[in-house]
Amino acid sequence: MTTDMDIALSAELDPIVDIAAGLGLDAKDIIPHGWTKAKVPIDILDRAAENATDGRLILVTAMSPTPAGEGKTTTSIGLADGLNELARSKPEVGKAVLALREPSMGPVFGMKGGAAGGGYAQVVPMEDINLHFTGDFAAIAAANNLAATMLDNHIHFGNELDVDPRRIHLRRVVDLNDRALRGVVVGLGGLNGGVPREDAFDIVVASEVMAVFCLSTSLADLKERLGRIVLAHSRGREPITVADIGAAGAMTALLRNALAPNLVQSLEHSPAFIHGGPFANIAHGCNSLLATKAGLALGDWVVTEAGFGADLGAEKFLDIKCRTAGIWPSAVVVVATLRALKYHGGVDVADVNSADVGAVLEGMSNLELHCRNLREIYGLTPVVCFNRFPTDTDEEMAAAISHLDGLGVAAVESTHWADGGKGALALAEAVVEAASGAPEDPAASARYSYELGAPLEDKIRTIAQRIYQAKDVDLPAKVKRKLRQFTDEGYADAPVCIAKTQYSVSTDASLRGAPTDHVIEIKDVRLSAGAGFIVVIAGDIMTMPGLPREPSALKIDVTEDGNITGLF
Repeated sequence: MTTDMDIALSAELDPIVDIAAGLGLDAKDIIPHGWTKAKVPIDILDRAAENATDGRLILVTAMSPTPAGEGKTTTSIGLADGLNELARSKPEVGKAVLALREPSMGPVFGMKGGAAGGGYAQVVPMEDINLHFTGDFAAIAAANNLAATMLDNHIHFGNELDVDPRRIHLRRVVDLNDRALRGVVVGLGGLNGGVPREDAFDIVVASEVMAVFCLSTSLADLKERLGRIVLAHSRGREPITVADIGAAGAMTALLRNALAPNLVQSLEHSPAFIHGGPFANIAHGCNSLLATKAGLALGDWVVTEAGFGADLGAEKFLDIKCRTAGIWPSAVVVVATLRALKYHGGVDVADVNSADVGAVLEGMSNLELHCRNLREIYGLTPVVCFNRFPTDTDEEMAAAISHLDGLGVAAVESTHWADGGKGALALAEAVVEAASGAPEDPAASARYSYELGAPLEDKIRTIAQRIYQAKDVDLPAKVKRKLRQFTDEGYADAPVCIAKTQYSVSTDASLRGAPTDHVIEIKDVRLSAGAGFIVVIAGDIMTMPGLPREPSALKIDVTEDGNITGLF
């Protein structure tokens, strides 16, 4: 059996200087990391933006995910390759550029896998991208942990700010799944070992430093945002920030080189900016704003991806990232599979490969909800991409496409996993058609699901009712107190970032399809002052995953000639 790794290793990659040249960049404009990877300095991107006609932004999102997987990243890569394949016969289409998140090594060694696509729709060098890459995550971890270290050092040397050790919010991070670090005690080394207190670790992608990194537009903006991070509260309940302990400058120094976006390529040599990777539930789940803007400055099309289903990923992309950046997509691709439709139609995950037209149509309620939200709430044109699997039947596919056609939603099947860009030509054509109806300046007509000036409680309720079809939200007294505290501290105008299960539009993962009249139970709220949003915890959210009984790390090895094996 040919694996993703086999396909990636057999590919002939272009030198990264050639990929850069295709974007109008000289060899001196990039900082190579070997022959196949490079960073593009921010000043080069600023120069390109001044002389560019901004490209059209295409968002790739999905119906509610299932345990069977839908292939959103693979579809994003396939679409970019498809657009560039289309441009070979129709040069007026222009060049497509990818903007994607970097993978975390936690899932790579755990069970979810990497984030470089699959089959013949991959970004390469796949093994480098999934393992360390250019060191961005290590820099983010170091910056985060420096802030934690300096806070503990401040407490050790007299605690002039009167930090309350019971109200420290920033945790140390590591880019691995390690359940043993979910709860630890620090400072047990005696008089010279610091002040004993309970603590915990998060995975790097859950760090607020990661969220800040991905929303920053410059080094100055990065430093200012880092300085706003609330590390703790004093015994008098006053917020204590990174700026208060004097750590912002040193943290920025650690992140200076990492902030430049990474440039690589797809198997078909489409340029790809892969940069940043915040959690898709505890944060906004998008690649860095700088990577997206790099694509807009250097390409005609930018294909980017939002985490999880449209109720989580697209909502946060539009209400947080786009609002922050002043950008807006020209069209949205909603990735679906017949397997996912059958699952949302009530079929057990073990049986989703069996033909069942009735279940396909029954599960349409979930897909319809996401398309309706995108059209009616955000004013965007969705294109449904059916990522075709070998077990799909022509009868099922025809029924699904016909059903959506009856609703006025464009839908196409795509075989990019097996056929690369040629397999995504129909999708590329549908996206070009959908984007042709967008305004010349899409950002000027942006519509959000809630207004920033509304009270925090109202913003939460609005998302629950408009996006999730909930009857109401349940806000315990302790949550209301914290919302009032955030308002009193000056954060009333912040957007909200709801963290909940991805498997349902409700907070109950067992509720498939498009449930209505459910209640969204809010368990907690957290301030991400540097990133600029309020995290709303709706359900049990894990910020430090654990490894499964048989982790993927057991299969990964290196041959005598240095080739990695077992990596997907």
